[in-house]
Amino acid sequence: MTSNKRMLLLCLAAFAGSAQAVDATDAMRGAPIDVTTRPPPLANPDNSDLRSSRSYAMQPPVIPHKIDGYQLDKNANRCMFCHTRTRTHESQAPMISVTHFMGRDGNFLAELSPRRYFCLQCHVPQTTLKPPVDNTFIDVDQMLYGTQAGESRQPPTPPQRAR
Repeated sequence: MTSNKRMLLLCLAAFAGSAQAVDATDAMRGAPIDVTTRPPPLANPDNSDLRSSRSYAMQPPVIPHKIDGYQLDKNANRCMFCHTRTRTHESQAPMISVTHFMGRDGNFLAELSPRRYFCLQCHVPQTTLKPPVDNTFIDVDQMLYGTQAGESRQPPTPPQRAR
């Protein structure tokens, strides 16, 4: 038997032995990965209409209200009934960011950019649930300055120079 064949047989034996030791259970569902399970029911979304603080720079705002039944497809965007520039006065909803009017080349457009038309790509409704996995996320301000959620997030003032 040539050395190449022996090496191939050794590799196959090692692979076969390691394949049997793999646990094929999905820890989040508590079921084997090849078994289809019934998903949990959807929880009721937050409908407080209160703006949430953002956890990191450039985070898109979350949606603080229900959007069940909103039409959001190539024919209509229900979000723009309230959030477009011309409707914010009557709806009291925040206007979409000026970045939503920028084309892919960075030029400002007169209308909503097609790249920003499908709001749910970035903006999501919120609900209070137990996370399926532990989350150790720490806000950058909390990490740098030791502040908690809701506290002032001003950085410490730099020391004054002696005159």
